[in-house]
Amino acid sequence: MARRAPRPEFAVIGLGRFGRGVAQTLVSRGYTVLGIDRDREAAQQLADELTQTVALDSTDEDALRAVDITSFDTVIVAIGTEFESALMTTVALKSVGVRRVICKALGERQKTILLKVGADQVILPEHEAGQRLAYMLTTPLMLDQLPLGAEHSIMEMRPPPSFIGKPLRALEERDELRVAIVAHKRGERVTIAPPMDTVLAQDDVLVVIGPSDQIARFADLG
Repeated sequence: MARRAPRPEFAVIGLGRFGRGVAQTLVSRGYTVLGIDRDREAAQQLADELTQTVALDSTDEDALRAVDITSFDTVIVAIGTEFESALMTTVALKSVGVRRVICKALGERQKTILLKVGADQVILPEHEAGQRLAYMLTTPLMLDQLPLGAEHSIMEMRPPPSFIGKPLRALEERDELRVAIVAHKRGERVTIAPPMDTVLAQDDVLVVIGPSDQIARFADLG
């Protein structure tokens, strides 16, 4: 029998609102998480919730080595408004050999700089939250939305009213829309790659994937 690969372990640097949310969610899903913050009180507040917490200067390579930071599969740099600290932390992490560094940024300029100094991935949580709100305000049928890069999304939505009582095939046959229905939910039952003869009901939920603009048009079929 093949041996199961060990579960990845994470370190989160910066235990403000965003970093705390990431760390707590990872722990709730059963993952090992080291929480790091320069503020001893911030680290201490999460001592009973995370696998381990420590207060240290994350721009100090020796301090990072002391906590064996390279043993973690992914390190998330969630430092808030102190961009210089986030930048120097990213440089230090890559210098000591951390394999994957994911950073939080407040704008495109910060994102570009972080990628140039070695970050493997940079997220813009405020931008993504704003984009999500805009979709929710303009797409009444939308229940949830997950961006996939700059141009594509996965959206959870109610069926367009004009298609209630019709089979999924009627939606798929709209040739001008380049979207795919990847899941169908009715009550507690979820069907992946649902049959095209599935007749839609008002309270059904569809999971749709495709270009964001096409999904928006799909949701506007009304």
